[in-house]
Amino acid sequence: MSSNNMPTYHLLTFGCQMNVNDSRWLAAALEQQGFVPTDLGTADCILLNTCSVREKPEQKVHNTIKNIFGLTKKNPRVLVCVLGCVAQQLGNLLFEDSPQVRLIAGPDNIAAIPSLLPDLFHQSEKKISLLDFSQTYTERTQDHSVQSAVSYVNIMQGCDNFCTYCIVPYTRGRQKSRKTTAIALGAKEIVLLGQNVNAFGQDNAGDKISFAQLLQKIAELPGLFRLRYTSPHPKDMRTEDIKAFHDIPVLCPQLHLPLQSGSTRVLRRMARGYDRQAYLTLVENLKQACPSLALSTDLIVGFPGETEEDVEDTLSMMRACNFVASYSFCYSDRPGARAVTFLDKIDHTIQHARLNAVQNLQEELTTTWLSSRVGTKTTLLLEEKSPRQQGAANSWQGKDPFGTTVHVQLPKIEDYTGKIVEVTIHASGKHCLLAQQTGRIW
Repeated sequence: MSSNNMPTYHLLTFGCQMNVNDSRWLAAALEQQGFVPTDLGTADCILLNTCSVREKPEQKVHNTIKNIFGLTKKNPRVLVCVLGCVAQQLGNLLFEDSPQVRLIAGPDNIAAIPSLLPDLFHQSEKKISLLDFSQTYTERTQDHSVQSAVSYVNIMQGCDNFCTYCIVPYTRGRQKSRKTTAIALGAKEIVLLGQNVNAFGQDNAGDKISFAQLLQKIAELPGLFRLRYTSPHPKDMRTEDIKAFHDIPVLCPQLHLPLQSGSTRVLRRMARGYDRQAYLTLVENLKQACPSLALSTDLIVGFPGETEEDVEDTLSMMRACNFVASYSFCYSDRPGARAVTFLDKIDHTIQHARLNAVQNLQEELTTTWLSSRVGTKTTLLLEEKSPRQQGAANSWQGKDPFGTTVHVQLPKIEDYTGKIVEVTIHASGKHCLLAQQTGRIW
C-alpha cells in the first residue's frame, strides 16, 4: 500500500469504446471505494482492460505485462489484474505471464472487481479467475459514465452474428440487451454503446423494446441536446431505424456503419449478411432520410482470398459512400473464428500495400469533407481545453453535430466544460476544424 494507507491504482485501456466506457465505470467505482489514481510506477494495483479483436492489441497486452513486471519486480506485492477480451480468450494462461497477475476477469465480470480487490491485497497468494458468461446483462451501480456533458451508456453486451473473422461472440458472449428501465440516463449528449446496438431488444434478455422505440424514448428526455449511437450492423438497420434520422431532431446526422469490405464475394465469406448492393441501398435510404448525414466505417483489408478486384470494389465503395472517416486494418487470424481455417491467406506485404491504398483514399475523402465545412455555421458541445499544439491560449475543443472535433478561442472568463457555443468554421486541419465564436454561449 502507499504511505498514506490509501490504495492506489493505475488503469490501462486497450480497444473499443465499450472498453473505454467499462474503464470509466471501473475507475469511478474504485475511487468511490477509496482507491487513489496514480502513475504506473507507483501503483499498488495495475488494471489492464484488454482487447483481442485484432492480433496486435493482444500482443501489446503480453508486452505490457512483461514491462510491468520489469518495472515493479522490486515490489512483488503489486497486484496486476487483466480484464476484458484477452482475459476471456486466454484465461488462466495469463497467470503464467507474471506472478503479479492475480485476477483475470472477462467482460461479463467487470462489475465484481471492486469488491474482490481487498481480499487480494490481504491474501498475497490468492488468485481469482472470473470467466463465466452471464445469461442476462449484469447491472452495475450507475452503469453509465459522464465525461463533461456527454453520457456514455451501454445498452447491450455481446453479439450473435459470428462473422467469420470475429472473436467477439467468444470473448463477450451472446447478445444480452439491458432492460429499458435499467438504462440510467442524464446529460446534454447521450451516446448509446453496444456491439450491435440496432439489434437491441431482439434477444431474450431484454424487454422487447425495439431500438427505434428506445431512441424515441430517450429523445423525449428533458434537456437532451444530442443523441448518438455506435455501432449498428447494416443487416439489422430497419426502416424505423432509418426514419429516426428524419423524425428525431436530437439524433445527430452522423453514423458509424461498418462495411468491412466493398466486395460481395468477400462479404459472403465474412458471413456479414448483406452484399454490396444492399449496403449501397441502405446508404441511399439513410441519406434520403438525412441528406447531411456523415458516414464513417470499418474496413478489413487482406481477408483470405481477397483479390485486387475485391480491393478495387472496396475503394469504389468508399467513394460511392463518401465516408468522412474510416478505421481500417489488415486481417489477422483470431482464435476460434472460422476464417482461421481458410487456407488462402494473403501475404503480409500485399496486405500492407492494400491497406496503404485504402488509407490514402480515406485521407483524400476526409480532407475534402473537412474543407467543405469551412465557412459553415454550427454548434459545439465543449468538452475540454484544446491541446497546446492548437495554439490559442484559451482555445477549447468540442464536437459538432457530425462528431468532428472543433477548436474555438473563447473569452478567458470561466470553465466552459459542458457549454454549447455557436461558431463559424474558418479553417480545416488534418483531422479537425478551427472555428470562431459567432453566437451565444449557453
